[in-house]
Amino acid sequence: MCGIIGCVGRGDATLDTLLGGLANLEYRGYDSAGVALANESVTVEKKAGELDALREAVAGQTLHGSVGIGHTRWSTHGPPTDANAHPHQDCTGDVAVVHNGIIENYQSLRDELAEAGHTFASDTDTEVVPHLIEDALADGADPEDAVRQALSRIEGSYAVAVVVAGVDAVFAAREDSPLVLGVSDGAYYLASDVPAFREHTDRVVYLEDGEFARIDADGFSVSSIDGTPHDVTIDTVDWDPEDTGKSGYDHFMLKEIHEQPRALRQCLQGRVDELGASVSLDLDVDIARVQFVACGTSYHAALYGAGLFRAAGIPAQAFYAHEYALDTPPIEDDLVVGVSQSGETADTLSALREARRRGARTLAVTNVVGSTMSRECDDTLYIRSGPEIGVAASKTFSAQLAALNLLALQTVGAGDEDLREVIAALRDLPGDVQAILDSTTAEEVAEEYVDSDGFFFIGRGANYPVALEGALKLKEISYEHAEGFAAGELKHGTLALVTADTPVFAVVTGNDEAARKTIGNVKEVEARDAPVVAVTDGKSDVARYADHVLEIPETHPRTAAVLANIQLQLVAYHVANALGRSIDKPRNLAKSVTVE
Repeated sequence: MCGIIGCVGRGDATLDTLLGGLANLEYRGYDSAGVALANESVTVEKKAGELDALREAVAGQTLHGSVGIGHTRWSTHGPPTDANAHPHQDCTGDVAVVHNGIIENYQSLRDELAEAGHTFASDTDTEVVPHLIEDALADGADPEDAVRQALSRIEGSYAVAVVVAGVDAVFAAREDSPLVLGVSDGAYYLASDVPAFREHTDRVVYLEDGEFARIDADGFSVSSIDGTPHDVTIDTVDWDPEDTGKSGYDHFMLKEIHEQPRALRQCLQGRVDELGASVSLDLDVDIARVQFVACGTSYHAALYGAGLFRAAGIPAQAFYAHEYALDTPPIEDDLVVGVSQSGETADTLSALREARRRGARTLAVTNVVGSTMSRECDDTLYIRSGPEIGVAASKTFSAQLAALNLLALQTVGAGDEDLREVIAALRDLPGDVQAILDSTTAEEVAEEYVDSDGFFFIGRGANYPVALEGALKLKEISYEHAEGFAAGELKHGTLALVTADTPVFAVVTGNDEAARKTIGNVKEVEARDAPVVAVTDGKSDVARYADHVLEIPETHPRTAAVLANIQLQLVAYHVANALGRSIDKPRNLAKSVTVE
């Protein structure tokens, strides 16, 4: 969740490079920020709150250092205060550390260090690290070895970056938390995510779990924690730094909603042959049964994907990854598919590792090349959305649905559906999404209901995950109560909450039995004076029972769910915007959830 940036070789631009990197990582979610610059001494400045508070704190100061590290913290151990912000230092002030993750044995280490005379200034688990390094230095270890010794005593997850007074280098290591190096002529970088330094270089090295890196002005080296050298590959990032700008939109989320036609084209490009009625993915997997594991928005995509496989006659289930890892069902010869935008979701990684431990073949469905999931799984299907900066997923969810369609079509076919019709609908998706963006009345709907007591979302079949996602999106960015559920569950409890001040968003596509039953549920809430917003393709008569209609183009039932989701994303955005919420950085939330 937290953000890390480090650099060497930037000279007088070191501080600006750190602050710029932290600004590029704000989308990850944070509640404090800090920097440390090192030369013959280490200077630290850190502040609770937004990055602007840190900028004000360093303005007018003379902070020099040929190397530096920076951090944006999302609180776990201790509240967001200046003292708990990173970087953390040892008693001498010669060591500074930033850290993402959870040190599980920190309390026993802290007790041991305190008994030995160390003084702690924060509530964090991280602070034990600089004190462990301090002890190793006092025992005669050189700085690099002191960092290695400290890391060897840590249990848990971490991405760590360290600077030491008098050493023109940054030391870093990772275990269950992402860390990537940036390589350019005369300067080197490290970060928790590529956008932190993408404006400076497109050449990257993705560190693996258990790897240790040193960057200095002469280059970089990668090894195991015990010092065994590792050979690494330098990859090239294929997206432009301008892709992470707002491009004139008020918010990243709105920009990314409007980028969905392009994201879908990228997802489908080169993978669909309409003339040959075939799908071609760089995958060769046999599927008898499939288990999906995911969290949050990606879990909703997994529910949708599981439905596609069941429709083709393949047993399929979607599990919350955090529950799956605790109580793993029988796997036998199932394919276990992890769905995660970042490819770093800690709960999903744990579930996949448990599945692999039990002998399952694993597949990652992710957006991030070089992510931990993509490296650890047997196969990877990239959704190819491009970078997504807004914390609340938008274009990546749509691309996940498209990618899971492709996966189902290649591996198990279309079931009773006409394959050519499905492929034609997928081909038309980008244009259909653009038609919605050009004609939507979602803003008017949002203005009508912005002051409601609560919001309910209902759908059946493929529209059920869309209802869940619509509710999640609204609550994420507006902080208003919203609940999504299978339409048939309305009468089993939730109907008690329905009033004239609780609009119900009903996703009704097609005119089959599911649509007719959902219309029955719409009549139930209408009879209780609840306003109804129908999201529909017009094939049924749901509009006659609705107070407002959000239209989608006619399409195949599989892709209708994707289009309905676009309208609900826009409703969520406009409600949050009308309420003046922090849309790109919702409170308490983070883009990449790297703790369990």
